[in-house]
Amino acid sequence: MTLIKSISGIRGTIGGREDESLTPIDVVKYATAYADVIISAENKKIVVGRDARLSGFMVNQLVCATLISKGVEVIDLGLSTTPTLEMAVVNENAAGGIILTASHNPKQWNALKLLNASGEFISAPLGADIIERVKNSNFEYDTIDNIGSYESKEGYIDWHIDQILKLDLVDVDAIRQKNFKIAIDAVNSTGGIALPKLLQKLGVNEVIELYCEPNGKFSHNPEPLPEHLKDLSEAVLSNNAHLGITVDPDVDRLAFVSENGDMFGEEYTLVAVADYVLSQKKGSTVSNLSSTGALRVVTEKYGCDYSASAVGEVNVVKEMKATNAVIGGEGNGGIILPELHYGRDALVGIALFLTHLAKSGKSMSYLKASYPAYIISKNKIELTPEIDVDLILEKLTEKYQNHPINTIDGVKIEFEDEWVHLRKSNTEPIIRIYAEGSTMSIADSLVNKIKSDIKELLTA
Repeated sequence: MTLIKSISGIRGTIGGREDESLTPIDVVKYATAYADVIISAENKKIVVGRDARLSGFMVNQLVCATLISKGVEVIDLGLSTTPTLEMAVVNENAAGGIILTASHNPKQWNALKLLNASGEFISAPLGADIIERVKNSNFEYDTIDNIGSYESKEGYIDWHIDQILKLDLVDVDAIRQKNFKIAIDAVNSTGGIALPKLLQKLGVNEVIELYCEPNGKFSHNPEPLPEHLKDLSEAVLSNNAHLGITVDPDVDRLAFVSENGDMFGEEYTLVAVADYVLSQKKGSTVSNLSSTGALRVVTEKYGCDYSASAVGEVNVVKEMKATNAVIGGEGNGGIILPELHYGRDALVGIALFLTHLAKSGKSMSYLKASYPAYIISKNKIELTPEIDVDLILEKLTEKYQNHPINTIDGVKIEFEDEWVHLRKSNTEPIIRIYAEGSTMSIADSLVNKIKSDIKELLTA
């Protein structure tokens, strides 16, 4: 059983013991602490929503009841996407929001993702304050005359889609004229509600739906990686579709399959969208340290500046605001368009990508071939109590001190035409090892070399 507290929220497996997994007691404690730091006498409104995972209803009931006991005006969106809730927080003039989702994690996981009044992830200091309050557990709840209220609101996904359609960067006519046939895989969560609605309003009349019933019974591992998308690839080929689209359970990550059944590559979701956005409006771009170098190349093609942030949406957003970026995100398929809101949003990513594809007149495979060829090898090392992550990173920094090194988030080591990035995950008990090269064999070789280095350090 696992409970992880980070800038990505309070994430854990369902069941087990208190403070060792996401138990009902932990849900109540963290919801209480969040209310204590986010609401004020002037604003006691909090927006709540959830993805479709099996534990969602239970956790939602616990969160809403706890917030009411703290005097909160609860607005419950029910089944929602993360970006929808982020925008709803602002639209409702709420003090904050909680989206109940473990994102790409398997069905036994759930999480409280905590948002501020801007519909953005709370800051690290605020998160630390919440964690400290839970440790102390000196909570006080309102008397009967001061308890809060509950209101259920439907229709926010439709409203979210309407806001996307209003963007100048989205060309519905261009998309409609292409008569796209598209296969979608919504991994049995809220993407099954949102994607068909979005595509219909974008003028896509032929949609092949896979796993769109939002029942939380994930038909495959919900992380949108190639090895989990074989059914989508086959659906694209068997139906002679122009492309395939998939999202994770809370619809903030986006990946595509080309017309030939090949993966477009989640790293290239942001690259392609940025290419289109920069063709329409110049400005800087941002991604995290573990994202492909192809974004830098595409950005500089337009004479614009690129910068990298630490991993995590809150860090990307901070860097985007600092550089006034017009587009940004993460290499895991996350698209952030500030013109709409500062949050990863697969729905706006789909609209922008389809506009780009329609206007380019290219096939998916041809479009992909037009971008710099980089391949990322994504690996991990399971953490055990005897592994001192900080010491490992320190020793690796010493070993490769003659190479350019970035230590703002773990350790990123740059070689002549490759790089490797090691960091402790915010969402799982693992060390992530990402390496990029011109071919998968080069990237894999670099990962294996670093793993060998770590093995030596552990046995030294």
